[in-house]
Amino acid sequence: MRIELHKNFLRAYVKQPLKIKEKFKEKRNLFIEDMFHPLLNNHPLTRKYDGYRSINITGDIRAIFYVKTDGGVVFVTIGSHSELYE
Repeated sequence: MRIELHKNFLRAYVKQPLKIKEKFKEKRNLFIEDMFHPLLNNHPLTRKYDGYRSINITGDIRAIFYVKTDGGVVFVTIGSHSELYE
């Protein structure tokens, strides 16, 4: 599976504390093994993010992504639930 990081994701990622960055890497590796692993809580989004999906990084931190037609994945942003779904 090919994973791309959108420029908006990179901007949000650099602002995250080191602990969150490490947790993202752990969850990304789990995602690569099984994108529907129960710990990820991979689910579709609606409204503002219709067509996108979200995974849990921590209790409050989410990473939003979409699946490309070629099967690749693009992570578009990361942040707290309240930051992303205002």
